[in-house]
Parts: sequence; structure tokens; C-alpha cells
Amino acid sequence: QVQLVESGGGSVQAGESLRLSCTSSGHTWTGYCAAWFRQVPGKEREGVASIDNNGGTRYADPVKGRFSISEDSGRTTLYLQMNNLKPEDTAMYYCATLGSRLYDCHSHSSSGIDDLGYWGQGTQVTVSS
Repeated sequence: QVQLVESGGGSVQAGESLRLSCTSSGHTWTGYCAAWFRQVPGKEREGVASIDNNGGTRYADPVKGRFSISEDSGRTTLYLQMNNLKPEDTAMYYCATLGSRLYDCHSHSSSGIDDLGYWGQGTQVTVSS
């Protein structure tokens, strides 16, 4: 019954920044893994960033050095700080969380989330140049 709601998306120019938020509605974070994914039409949903229960993180190569994933101290809100945005960052962004240790938090497997976790509804990010 976990419900996740993303916010903070919008339309910006290349080089600008956005901060996405994902808030639990109904239940708190599972305490094991939280992640951001993104998807564009005609392509698979891909992992962008992940954070585990120990604070360990992993980033997809295209966003390394520009994006940062974090969560509040109470582990009720997940953030994605996106700096120096590029047109290729344009996508629908989804947050996800799960608690099963059968899932490798840093595998960035969307199918694993389908089976074991929870998705937000998505928020659109559009970057123009």
C-alpha cells in the first residue's frame, strides 16, 4: 500500500538545475533501497541513481558528476538534484523504493522494482537548448 508522489519536474534550458522530490503517501520508505529511473518514448526505463540503506550510491554514467541522490533523515522523502541539465536528460522521471534484499539496489533493474517494489507516477523533465 506504499504510494509515492514525485514533484519538481518542469521545462528548463540547458545548463540550468532542477530538484525532484518523491514523498511517501501512506507508508514510509522500506529502508533498503530507493532509486530514480527515467524513460523516453520508444526506450526502456533506465536507472539514473540509487541509494541503499547504508547511504551507498550509484549513478548512471551519463549523469555522473551532475546528479545527486539523497533522502531526508527520516527517510520519508527522496530527492534528485540535477545540475547542468542537458537536452538528453529530457525524460519522464520516476522514483522507486523497495525493501526486499532479493533485489540488488544498485542493479538499476526496472523489472526488479515491478516485482518487488513501488513506483511513483512520474514527473516530466524537459531540457531545451
